[in-house]
Amino acid sequence: MPHSARAREPIDGSASPRTAGLAPRAGAGGLTLAALGVVFGDIGTSPLYSLQTVFSLDHGAVRPTPEDVYGVISMMFWSITLIVSVKYVSLVMRADNQGEGGVMALAALVRASLGESRRRTAAVLGLAILGAALFYGDSVITPAISVLSAMEGIGVAAPELSHIVLPVAVTILAVLFAVQHFGTGKVGSLFGPVMATWFTAIAVAGVNGTRHHPAIVKGLSPTYVVSFVIAHPFFAFLAMGAVVLCITGAEALYADMGHFGRAPIRRAWFFIVFPALTLNYLGQGALVLADPQADRNPFFLLVPDWAVVPMVVLATAATVIASQAVISGAFSVSRQAGQLGFLPPLRVRQTSEHAGGQVYLPAINWALFAGVLTLVVTFRTSARLATAYGVAVTGALVIDTVLVLIVARVLWDWPTWKLAIAAIAFGGVEATFLAANLTKVAQGGWLPLLIAAGVFVVMTTWRRGARILTANRAGKEGSLRGFVDDLHDGHIPRVPGTAVFPHPSIDTTPLALRLSVEHIGVLHDHVIIVSASAENVPHVAEDESLHVDDLGHDDDGIYHLTLRHGFSESPDIPAALARSEQAGLLVEGADLDRSSYFLSRATIRRTAAPGMARWRKQLFIALTRNAADPAEYFQLPGDRTVLIGTQVDL
Repeated sequence: MPHSARAREPIDGSASPRTAGLAPRAGAGGLTLAALGVVFGDIGTSPLYSLQTVFSLDHGAVRPTPEDVYGVISMMFWSITLIVSVKYVSLVMRADNQGEGGVMALAALVRASLGESRRRTAAVLGLAILGAALFYGDSVITPAISVLSAMEGIGVAAPELSHIVLPVAVTILAVLFAVQHFGTGKVGSLFGPVMATWFTAIAVAGVNGTRHHPAIVKGLSPTYVVSFVIAHPFFAFLAMGAVVLCITGAEALYADMGHFGRAPIRRAWFFIVFPALTLNYLGQGALVLADPQADRNPFFLLVPDWAVVPMVVLATAATVIASQAVISGAFSVSRQAGQLGFLPPLRVRQTSEHAGGQVYLPAINWALFAGVLTLVVTFRTSARLATAYGVAVTGALVIDTVLVLIVARVLWDWPTWKLAIAAIAFGGVEATFLAANLTKVAQGGWLPLLIAAGVFVVMTTWRRGARILTANRAGKEGSLRGFVDDLHDGHIPRVPGTAVFPHPSIDTTPLALRLSVEHIGVLHDHVIIVSASAENVPHVAEDESLHVDDLGHDDDGIYHLTLRHGFSESPDIPAALARSEQAGLLVEGADLDRSSYFLSRATIRRTAAPGMARWRKQLFIALTRNAADPAEYFQLPGDRTVLIGTQVDL
């Protein structure tokens, strides 16, 4: 009695019905405002430190002269235009996976498009893991540098209060992470008006600043980038290591697409964010040309004296919101990584009834907070953190470019000449950004690399360990069909009731089922083995998500149910059983409302067997101990769930 179909995979970059369906509920304006509050905080607060960092480079690389200032402003404007406006907003966001964005969703889309090529698939998975690892590095640094840079405005308004910068920054960050459980939708509706005020304020400040040197608008011409590079190639190279700070948040923008959809993000960018950033950078450049001493903090010195304190308050609120962009992006990436088998099952809380992408992961939230707090206390100033910021950002940018070019070639059928232009335009610039930031590894750039290396080890260890454990369990479990055939031959006594056995595969027998038969010697009248399978798409339609197999016997009450779900969905076994019963896929008489659930709990024993280093085996065991409770993960009723354990070697 099969009931299944292959999931439709998006190949045209169209928004998913789930994402598109948000607009009628919230309204285009409401979604745009909410997206403004969550998605653009990171890149929207980059004017706080970007130009200041450029002028603080060693060796006097950039000086407050017209030639240098025009060159840097032009470099910033065209970096934002090329990487954010053209690459991410116009191109990469077309490569959504049923409305979901982020490196994991992109890699899943690429993986599905490459077919059965194991070598290519392995390469794509490696890039996905590395990209996600670098994104986590960015996610830890962004809240720290953003909030610190805003609080340092206190030193401009009242130098005698500089000593309170650090404790206030820590307090603000603690509150931010504490409110995450309310969900990005509610947080976004609160933050949206604040960010609208922020972008209005920096745009007005920028327009006011241009009066100091109106000719600064010439910096929008790309010819000044060329002139700057030709005149000072080495210093221009060093400057790119700081200029990249103006595009931080571009990857988070893509990762957050599943929260609000493509259209609201595009509207907010082109009509509000991009113009405001451009005007503010022009104003800062004009101020530096009029007063070279202003290069020590051009953002806060751009506003009148009476407005410094209000701007510090507004900047503080905006940088808190900047942190939200990477936090919500980290939630999305972590959920996708867990469903695709790169991380252990994580506890996921859905925070919206309508937006499937709005989730809260407590373990990720508090792990990020611990990392951010450590950075703030260790580095203490945004200037010290700035040297560490660019490596993770540029590495993630390069990986996204590689993956989206594969999508363009395989799914969009781009010709070679078009791919070459995109590779040079995006990849060439990003590779230069990356090279410039690698020169700062010794000065703090090691930090995001260390974080990324740790995440990479965790992900690869989990994936490898899970495969070894599955293979070793298979030896104990044996063939499911063979086990069912043996039950027919052995005339096992049956007892009333329905027993449900969650199990990863139809190929092997659940250990809980085998052990209950071998040690108790009876079997329930109705037995249902359920395998939850995460697909390479974010969402699977209900009518395509269920498949029932009678395992070769249609009269014994034993069935296998395959529950196919997307990597942005949480498997709900009781709900899947109810839908199967309503669809007539299960035999009549199974009392699902009073069924018992039997979970196989394996105690892992570390051995000297080859396959993984001993320290990685120990790490894998630690990860399993901290994974989500299977009963909670599959949404099983706690009062009707039984754990049956055994030991499995690793």
